[in-house]
Amino acid sequence: MSWRRALKDTARSGLAVEKTRLEPLVAVRGAVGLAIVIAGSLWAFGPAVAASSAFGAFQAAIATFQRSWRPRPELALASGASLAVSTFLGYLTISQEPLFLALLVVWTFVAGMSWAAGPTIGLMATSNVAIMLVTVTLPTSVAQAAGHAAMMIVGGVVQAALVVLFPVRRWGAQRDALADALAAEADYARRLRHDPVAPFDPLPLMEARDAAAVTPRQARRRPAELHGARGVAERIRPVLASLADPAMGVPAEGHARDRVRELLAAAGTVLDAAAHAIRRGEPVSVPGAALATFRTPDTGSILTGRPYRAAARLNTLLQDVLETAGGSTPKGGDRGTGVGVAPSADATPAAPLHRPRSRPTLFALLPTALRAMRKELGRGSPIARHATRVSAVAAAGYVLGTALPLGHGYWVPLISVMVMRPDFSQTYSRAVGRFGGTVVGVAVATAVVRLADPGTYLSGALAVGSAALMYLLMRTGQFAAQGCIAAYVVFLLGMGGEQWTQTVPERVLLTLLGGLLAMLAYAVYPAWETPRLRTRLADWLAAQGRYAAAVFDAYADPALRNAPDVREALLAARAARAAWHAAVARATAEPVRHRGLSRTAADDAEDALAQLGRFAMLLEAHLPERGATPVPAAARLAEALRESTQQGAKAIRERRVPVWDAVRAAVEAWEKTDSPSGKEASPAGDEASSAGEGAARVPSDDAFVGGAARLVLDALTELSEALDTAVPPMTLDGTSAGAGSGTGSGTEPGTGSGTKAAGVRNPGSP
Repeated sequence: MSWRRALKDTARSGLAVEKTRLEPLVAVRGAVGLAIVIAGSLWAFGPAVAASSAFGAFQAAIATFQRSWRPRPELALASGASLAVSTFLGYLTISQEPLFLALLVVWTFVAGMSWAAGPTIGLMATSNVAIMLVTVTLPTSVAQAAGHAAMMIVGGVVQAALVVLFPVRRWGAQRDALADALAAEADYARRLRHDPVAPFDPLPLMEARDAAAVTPRQARRRPAELHGARGVAERIRPVLASLADPAMGVPAEGHARDRVRELLAAAGTVLDAAAHAIRRGEPVSVPGAALATFRTPDTGSILTGRPYRAAARLNTLLQDVLETAGGSTPKGGDRGTGVGVAPSADATPAAPLHRPRSRPTLFALLPTALRAMRKELGRGSPIARHATRVSAVAAAGYVLGTALPLGHGYWVPLISVMVMRPDFSQTYSRAVGRFGGTVVGVAVATAVVRLADPGTYLSGALAVGSAALMYLLMRTGQFAAQGCIAAYVVFLLGMGGEQWTQTVPERVLLTLLGGLLAMLAYAVYPAWETPRLRTRLADWLAAQGRYAAAVFDAYADPALRNAPDVREALLAARAARAAWHAAVARATAEPVRHRGLSRTAADDAEDALAQLGRFAMLLEAHLPERGATPVPAAARLAEALRESTQQGAKAIRERRVPVWDAVRAAVEAWEKTDSPSGKEASPAGDEASSAGEGAARVPSDDAFVGGAARLVLDALTELSEALDTAVPPMTLDGTSAGAGSGTGSGTEPGTGSGTKAAGVRNPGSP
C-alpha cells in the first residue's frame, strides 16, 4: 500500500463515527461522580484544587469504561492512585527542567512498555502521563501538590463507590461475552446448513473464556447461569462441524442431508434462545418445534454411524446449555431423550476438562505485568520500539512547546502521548481524529464561552456536561470523543480563571504540532508488522501441529489419553491464529511492500492452516473412550507431525519452503499396513439395542483416523505450495506442470478434500 492510500484510509478511520450501543446510565453515573468531586472541591478548596480533583475523577471514570473483566471499582481506584503519584512526583521535579525531562522520559517509557501487559493497563498508564503534564502546573507548593494528589485519589474513590452503590448490569460484560459465543455458534449452525464446511471465527469463544476467569471476590457472587455454559459451548462447535461435514458420512444430498439440515436449524434456534436468556438474565424459552426436532424417532433410521452419534451428542450438549442458562426445565418442553433413543455412554458429555479459571487480583497481577514488560525489552519488539518512540517524542514535544511563545507548552507532548500507539494505523487515525475533534470541540466551547461568559460554577457545570457526553460517545470513535474532551478542558480551565484567549487559539496549533510529531516519529522509527508476518505464520503452524499431534496421540492410546493436553494445544492454536489475523489486519494498512510473503501467499497459507486445524477438530469431535481399541499407527504420525511442523516453522522464518517427508512417510506406511479399514465396528454403549443395528454401525477408528491423516498431509502440502513463490514450469498445452498435483476432489476421508478442492475460502480453524 502506498503512503498516500495509507494516509487516506487512516484519516477516514479517525474521522468516522461508528454506530454502537450506547450506555447512558453508565455515562450518567460517571458524570455524577465527576460533579460530586468538582462541587465538593470548589466548596472546600477553590477552583485550582477542583480542577485537579476533576481530572482524577474524570480519568477514574474512563478507566471503568475499558474492556476489562475485572471489577470496575478496582480500576477506578488504581487509576486515581496512579495519577496522584504521577502528579506529585512531577510537581517535585517541575522546577528543575532537566530533572523533569528525565522523569518524563522514564515515566513515558514505562507507560509505553505497559502495553505489553494489556491494552487496559497501557491506556491507563498513557493517560496518567498525559494528564500529569497538565496537573503539575496547578499547585504552587509541595503541600498543595500533596493536597491535589490526595483529591485525585478522592476522585477515584468517589467513582469506585458509585460503581458499587449503583451497579449497571453488574455482570453485563460477562453475560455479553458468553451470549456472543452462543450466538456465534447459532449462526455457525445455520450457515452449515448451506455450506457444510463454513468458516467459524473462534474469537467469541476466546473472549468468553477470558470473561469466565474470575477473582476470588467475583467467584462468590457470580450468577449461576454463568457457570459451566461456556465449557459445554466449547464442545458443541466440533460436534456441529462433524454432523455437517460430508467427510463424516452424510451425503451431500438426500434424506440424511435433509435431516442434518433440520437438526442444524433446530440447534441454531436453541442456541439463540440460550444466548438471549443469558444476556438478559431471564428464563430461557425455546420454541417447542426446535426441541421436537431432536426428539423425533426418525433420526435413528435416517442417520447411521458417526453422524448419528454426533446428533445424539449434540442433543445432550444443547440440553445441558439450556439447563445452565435458565433452569432444569426450559419453557417449551421437558428434557426428553433426544433423538429417540436412550442416551448412550458416548452421547454423554465429558466431565469438565479443568477447574474454573481463576483471575489474579489487581495487586497479584503486578508480577505478571512486570514479567510481560521484561519479556518485551528487545530491539525487535514492537512494544519496546513504541516505548522508545513515545518517550523521545514526549521529551522533544515538551522542549518544543516550552520554547514556542504560545503558552501551554505541555499541550504538545500531551497530544503526542495520547495519540501514539504501538501500531501504525491506530497512531495515524488517532492523530487525525484528535485534531479534527479538538478543532470542533474548541470551536463549540469557545462560542459558548464568548456568548454566555460563564462564571466558575457554570463553567464547572459545562465541564461536567462535556464529560457526560464524552462518556456516552466514547465508543463511537475518536472524532466525537476528542471533541467532547477538548470542550471539557476548555471549560475546566476556564473554571480555574483562564480566559478563552489563553486556552483556545494556541491549542489548535499545538494539537496539530503534537499530532504531526507523533506521525513523523512513526515514519522515522517504525515498527512495521509486515516483515513479521512470516514469524506469525510460523507460530501458527507450530501451534496447529501440536494440536493435531495431541489429537492423534489420543487415538494412538485411548487408555492413556490426556484430554487437557488436547485442550491446551487447542487454546494455543487459537491464540496463534488470533495473533496471525491481528498481524494481517495491521499489515494491510501499512504503507510498505511485502518482504517475502505476498498477500496471495498469505491468503493461501492461511487457507491451508485453517484446513489443518479443521481436520484435527473433526477428529477431536469423536475422540475415543478410554476402553476403545488403540490405533498404533497414529502414534508415529503424531510424532512426525510434531517434529515436522516445528521444522516447518523454522523453515518459514528462514524464508524456505517447508517439506513434509516424515509426515508423508508415516501416512504411506499407515496406508500399507493390513488394518481392518473396510470393516465396520460397533461403538460403545447400547445404541444397537436402542435404535437398531443400522444406526450403530460406525467405521473403525483405524480407517477413520487414517483417512483424516491423508487430509492433514494434503493441507500441509498446500501450505508448501502457497509458500513456494517460484514460477512452475509450463507444459506443452500452456498449463502449469503442477496443476494436477496436490489434493483430489473427493469428500470422504482419504480422498484429499482440501481447501481448493472444496472451493471454500478459509473454512475456519479451531
